[in-house]
Amino acid sequence: MTSEQSVEPESSSTPTASDEESSKPRHAGFAYSLGRGLISPLARLVYRPRVEGRENVPLTGAVIFASNHLSFIDSIAIPVAAPRPVHFLAKSTYFEGTGFRGWLSRTFFQSIGAIPVRRGAGQAALDALDLQRQLLDEGLAVALYPEGTRSTDGRLYKGRTGVAFLALQTGAPVVPVGLIGTDKVMPVGAKVPNRSERITVRFGEPLDLSPHGPATSGRARRLATDDIMAAIHALSGQELAGAYNEAPAQGTIEKIKQALPHERR
Repeated sequence: MTSEQSVEPESSSTPTASDEESSKPRHAGFAYSLGRGLISPLARLVYRPRVEGRENVPLTGAVIFASNHLSFIDSIAIPVAAPRPVHFLAKSTYFEGTGFRGWLSRTFFQSIGAIPVRRGAGQAALDALDLQRQLLDEGLAVALYPEGTRSTDGRLYKGRTGVAFLALQTGAPVVPVGLIGTDKVMPVGAKVPNRSERITVRFGEPLDLSPHGPATSGRARRLATDDIMAAIHALSGQELAGAYNEAPAQGTIEKIKQALPHERR
């Protein structure tokens, strides 16, 4: 997809009522309200987060939290530290298990504000953007990771333009978030948190990206994304990687795709 192409998903057939219903984001509802009341105090006790800049978070209306990504628990740290409910997308497989373990996984992710989505590139990525747009249109808060995936070396990678697209399309302000120490509290592969470390969550001042231009402009999306990443960097203090955080290409075709200029969403 080039930077000038539309990012709106297309359909080759007229959607049915059931299709439209399944495309709507499933709000966490009661499970999230209950989880926020029970899990948040427990998480504060276990992770002992230092929270800075809560006053920068708008308490009403659509808002996008754009954060660096170091650990699985980032998606717990942000909802626990934020002064308002936060939704984020999680792999649909977390919600599809059976038996007690499936119920436990589904209940946990619903309780921390997660909404199921099928992950991937192409149409799956567009569908994910559309779900987040629907949440923002309802005046809710969503959290996203512009890097796309966790940083395994602690550096801050270049941002993908999906966050900027949502902000420019919906007019929602972007609150940059700098997470510090989550990778030490819960490193990749760890089963239990390291209680000797503490987390810091820093909320920056909201960014109005509208001066960059419309969401249809590839240049506007790129410049807005660079502003977001600069704000995250100022909060997190991470070393800059200067590259995208991409999994190693599998096969010749994928290597060629990564080598060619294209917009990372």
